Amino acid sequence: MPWLVALLLLALPAAAQACGNAMLEGERFTVCRIDPARVDLRLFLNDPETGKPLGSFTNVETLVEREGRKLLFAMNAGMYHQDRRPVGHYVENGAESVPVITSDGPGNFGLLPNGVFCIGKGWARVFETRAYLARKPACRYASQSGPMLVIDGALHPRFLPDSDSEYVRNGVGTSADGKTVWFAISEAPVNFHLFARLFRDVLKTPQALYFDGNISRLYAPDLGRHDGGFPMGPMVGAVTPVQ
Repeated sequence: MPWLVALLLLALPAAAQACGNAMLEGERFTVCRIDPARVDLRLFLNDPETGKPLGSFTNVETLVEREGRKLLFAMNAGMYHQDRRPVGHYVENGAESVPVITSDGPGNFGLLPNGVFCIGKGWARVFETRAYLARKPACRYASQSGPMLVIDGALHPRFLPDSDSEYVRNGVGTSADGKTVWFAISEAPVNFHLFARLFRDVLKTPQALYFDGNISRLYAPDLGRHDGGFPMGPMVGAVTPVQ
């Protein structure tokens, strides 16, 4: 029921960060809306003191607490190798550690077109990889993943409505002006087509990017949620000063 979904999303408070539930075709999703102008939205990979992968939301919490700050929200934010190095392009605090990858290949990352989640100063946007290279946006943080879910308002051309490839999935979509970021995770296994339609038809994001499946994790303390499990590579988090 589209009107029910709209009501659920409208019920989210007008805050810098708010999480709630959405339904699409009987499937439940948790969605978090972030205003990147009102929180410090950033990526996390390694502990700056030890150089070792953070790997968990608990370690990210500890890191931001050392800064006198509080973690409001976090999610895994891109595919990674066994040693937790990012598979694709990665920028943290302005420093690039992995260049942009443009070739196709096996797995979801190589299912072109893929894209880049880019966080600038007070804004964040998803770019299809070729558009990212052409525009060269000023990203303080960037994580390349794939495939794209929504490209200029259209679903990825390879997605099939009746696909039986279903996983718990998570991803990110952004408004055209970069002022609203939507993060979403499914509460049960879904296929790419349904997950992409959540961003296009419910969240109304013209661009959306897949982060991962099966290892998808969410940290949303206002929902009492702190997912554990497999050690993670890149993570995205919303940080604020302690009040």
